[in-house]
Amino acid sequence: MKVCIAEKPSVAKDIADIIGAKQRKNGYYEGNGYQVTWTFGHFCTLKEPHDYSEQWKYWRLENLPMIPPSFGIKLIDNAGVLRQFKVIEELVQQSEEVINCGDAGQEGELIQRWVLLKAKCTVPVKRLWISSLTEQAIREGFQKLKEAHQYDNLYAAGSARAIGDWLLGMNATRLFTKKFAQGKTVLSIGRVQTPTLAMIVQRQKEINAFVVEEYWELKTLYRETEFTSTIDRIKVLERAEKGLAYLQEHPFEITAFERKEGKEGNPRLFDLTALQVEANKKYAFSADDTLKYIQNLYEKKLVTYPRVDTTYLSEDLHPKVADILRDMEPYKELIAPVLAKPIPKLKAVFDDKKVTDHHAIIPTGMYPGGISLQEKRIYDLVARRFIAVFYPECKIANTTVLGKVGQVGFKATGKQILEPGWKEVYAQDAVARKEGEEEEKILPHFTVGENGPHTPRIHHGKTTPPKPYTEASLLRAMETAGKQVDDEEMRELLKDNGIGRPSTRANIIETLFRRKYIEKRKKNIHATQTGIDLIDTIQTQLLKSPELTGIWERKLRLIEKGEYALDTFKQELIQMVVDLTHEVKTANYKVIAVVEESSSPKAEKTNTPTTPKQSISIEELPCPKCKKQLMKKGNAAYGCANFKVCGFKVPFELFGKKLTEKQVADLLTKGKTTKLKGLQVPGKEHITAGKLIINERFDIDIAP
Repeated sequence: MKVCIAEKPSVAKDIADIIGAKQRKNGYYEGNGYQVTWTFGHFCTLKEPHDYSEQWKYWRLENLPMIPPSFGIKLIDNAGVLRQFKVIEELVQQSEEVINCGDAGQEGELIQRWVLLKAKCTVPVKRLWISSLTEQAIREGFQKLKEAHQYDNLYAAGSARAIGDWLLGMNATRLFTKKFAQGKTVLSIGRVQTPTLAMIVQRQKEINAFVVEEYWELKTLYRETEFTSTIDRIKVLERAEKGLAYLQEHPFEITAFERKEGKEGNPRLFDLTALQVEANKKYAFSADDTLKYIQNLYEKKLVTYPRVDTTYLSEDLHPKVADILRDMEPYKELIAPVLAKPIPKLKAVFDDKKVTDHHAIIPTGMYPGGISLQEKRIYDLVARRFIAVFYPECKIANTTVLGKVGQVGFKATGKQILEPGWKEVYAQDAVARKEGEEEEKILPHFTVGENGPHTPRIHHGKTTPPKPYTEASLLRAMETAGKQVDDEEMRELLKDNGIGRPSTRANIIETLFRRKYIEKRKKNIHATQTGIDLIDTIQTQLLKSPELTGIWERKLRLIEKGEYALDTFKQELIQMVVDLTHEVKTANYKVIAVVEESSSPKAEKTNTPTTPKQSISIEELPCPKCKKQLMKKGNAAYGCANFKVCGFKVPFELFGKKLTEKQVADLLTKGKTTKLKGLQVPGKEHITAGKLIINERFDIDIAP
C-alpha cells in the first residue's frame, strides 16, 4: 500500500478523490492501492531546553549559552496532533512506499520530513511537487513523482533556519532578560524579529528628533502654468519678500522647452511580498490577512502556490497561458485584445533562470465563485496583474520647461499619457484611476524666447519628518534588508539578502504587534516605548543589523541550492552565540530605559531572583525635543541644556502635583506617567486625575 501524507485534511480529500481512494477511514482515506492521510500544520518542533537538561529548565545566566550536542525533535503536546500522528505512524510502518504530498515549499518540506523522522519511516519516499491544487495539476504531479532526495537541500535549509532561530532566540532572550530585565519582564530577541524592530525604532527616532523648519519658495503663474524657482529654499521671510518684489519688476521668459516620449514598462507578476504590499496600499490589508486570503484562494484552486519570492514564470508555462486567459470569464473584455494575437514569450515574464521551486502567483483559470469580498479583492489583484503583463507598454511624454524672471530661474514639469497600454487593465479601478489623474499633468507648448506678464507669489512651506513605516513599506524594507530600493530589477537582485522569507514576514510583524513592541495608528506603524527601550538595551549590533541578518538569509538560500553546508552554518551560529553570551555577561553598560512588564508565562516559570531595579539619572537622559542633555534648573525644573533655543522643561510641580523622580523619568522616557490623582487644572476643575503626557508640541498635557 502507498501512503500519501498531505498537509491539510481538505487537500488530502482532493488527492484521495483524484487517485481513487474513496473509502473514508479513521484519519485517512483508502482505495485503489493508496491510503491518504494528513497533518494539519506543524506536528513536530525542536526540543525545548529542559528536554536536554534539567538545569536548562531554569532561566539562569550561569547556564548560558545552551548548546545541545545534537538537536532533536518532539511531537507538539496537543491531543489532536497526538491522535492523528498515531494514525500516520501506523500507516507508515505498514506501507511499501510513502508519497510526501506536503505544501511544496521549505516549510512544507520541514513539516513532512519531521513527521516521517518521528514515525521512523524506512520505506522509499517520493515527492509530489505541484504549483496548484487543480485536478489537472494533481494528476500531472502523480504522473511525474519526484525522488525525495531531490529536496534534501530544501530540508537542510529548513532545518538550518529552525536551528538558527532556536540557538539565537532561546539564548539571547534568556541572556538579555536575566542581565537587564526587571521583575517578570521578558526581553524577546529573535533572528529576524529584532532587526525588523530595530528598523522601525530607527525610523521612530528620526521622526521624534525631527525639527520642523519653515521655508519659502518663489513661484509664478505664466500662461496658466505654475513654475517653481530653481534657487534653494529661502529660510528667511524678508528675503522671500525681496525676491517677490524683484519678480514683479521683470517679465517671464522661456529659456528651454523639451518634450521626450518614453514608455512605462509593464508591472511584474506578483510574488507574495509584492502582493502583500499592493493589498496594503489599496485596501489596508495587513500582511498576515493577505497571506490568509491568498492561501484560501490557493486551496480553493483559484490561484497557484502563493508563498513564492519570484516574479517570473517558467518557460514551459508559455503554451498554457492562452488557455488560462480564456477560462477567466469575468475578465473576457480585458483579455480579448491579448488573445487577438499570439501570446508573446516576454523575457520579463518567462525566465527559467529566475524561477526556483515555484513560479509567480497567477490565476489557474477556474471561475472565482463563492468567495468572500476580501478574497475577491485579492483575486482581482492577481488576475489583473496577470492580464496586464501581456498588454503593450504605456507610452508617455515627459515635458520640461525652463524659464527666467530677470536673473531668477524657474522650472515646470509635466507628464502626459499618450497610449495607456497596460494601464487600460486598471481603468475601471477607482484607486488606480485616482493615481493616474494625480500623475498626469499636461503642459501647453512653449517657444524658447517667448516672454510676457506673469503672476508671482510666495509659497510658505514646512519641512516634513521621515514617513513612518506602513506594512507595505516595512515589507519592502525587510525584502531589501533596510535599503531603499524602488527599481524592481534591483529588488530582485537583493532578495537573496532580504530578512525573513516571504512566508514568514507577516508572522514576524504580527509577533511585534502581539508583544506590544510596535503599534498601528491608522495605516502607520510606530515603535512603542517598550520597543524603543528593548532596542536601546541591545548594544550588540549583530542582533539589530538588517544587513547582517540578510547575510544569514543568503547563506540559508545557498544551503537550499546545495552551495553551503548545514554543519558550517550551524557552527557559525554556535560561535556567534558563544561570543554574544560572553560579551553580554561581561558588559558594564546599563539599561537605557525601563522596559514595561509583560505577563509572560515563561518569565513566571523562572525560579531565579529578579534583577535589581536600576535607577535612572534624569540628568543622563536626552531632551525629548532636541536630544541635548537635560539639566537641573535649581529647585524648580529639569530643562534642556540648550533651553534658550529649545525651550523644553519639566517643572517639579505641575497642575498642583509635586512629581517624584520616577514620574519625571517615566514622562521623559515613555512620554507619559502613570495615572495621577489630585490634579488641579485652572478653568477645568472637573479634571482631577489623568496621565501627564508630552504632546506633539513638546508641551506637558493631561490625557485621560
